[in-house]
Amino acid sequence: MKKLIVSSFFISIVLASCTPKTSAVTGPVNTSAEKLAQGKTIFDNSCGRCHDLPEPTAHTPVQWVGIMNAMAPKAKLNDEQHQLVYDYIVSVKK
Repeated sequence: MKKLIVSSFFISIVLASCTPKTSAVTGPVNTSAEKLAQGKTIFDNSCGRCHDLPEPTAHTPVQWVGIMNAMAPKAKLNDEQHQLVYDYIVSVKK
């Protein structure tokens, strides 16, 4: 039974990762200080409105892609805002 549950979970993850995302980020685009500041402002105001903000260094850039793709629609971010926030997050160094 446990194998069935684990297998079902794994298959669900694989299928979910294959679904097309309308506003997916693929990597950093905006690297100017002004654009990164805009991304930080959106991150603080839009994301911080609903929950405590995670540390940008808590996840890898690849992990942030999945997190951002899941959370951007909830925060009602348009594609440009989505990209600005992602670029800010991955620009933060430990």
